[in-house]
Amino acid sequence: MSDVFVERQWDPPLTAGGMRAMGAMANDCLGLHRVSWHSSMLSANGRKLLCRFCGPDAESVRIALRSAGVTAGTVWPGTVHDAPGLAAGDFGTANVLVLRRFEEAVAIETIQALEDANIACLEMHRVSFLRSYFSLDRRRMACVYRAPDAESVRIAQRQAGMPVDALWAFQLFLPDTP
Repeated sequence: MSDVFVERQWDPPLTAGGMRAMGAMANDCLGLHRVSWHSSMLSANGRKLLCRFCGPDAESVRIALRSAGVTAGTVWPGTVHDAPGLAAGDFGTANVLVLRRFEEAVAIETIQALEDANIACLEMHRVSFLRSYFSLDRRRMACVYRAPDAESVRIAQRQAGMPVDALWAFQLFLPDTP
């Protein structure tokens, strides 16, 4: 099974209730296509969403969402990389997402080394890296942080010289959470 990520934009904004309803509506179709939903991060303004699924491939996720009447958006297969020492409950405290896009394919080790070299910038702003999602084509990355607010992450990323395409605070949705 592969990790597959879906990016969506919403206009009008998606609400937390709308997010839950969409998940309930898609549940049967996901199971039918052997796709499981792992998490969703809905931006504070309800206009952006990143979801993580696990399934046979990206096309299975597209088909399952389309069958459920949900527009898929941008779908990309990738890998999951947790911060060293990430405990089971730590991901549930995540609240800020950074999207990175690269003109040329990059190695995850290159980006990780840049972030590791600038860990003091993160710590100074009370920002903790929790997890990253890295596309198989090596041109897209989503990084998840715990921080006092999105601005703290923005400042730390700028000071560290990290590439940032988009950054937002989010509400985390996990299976079996209200």
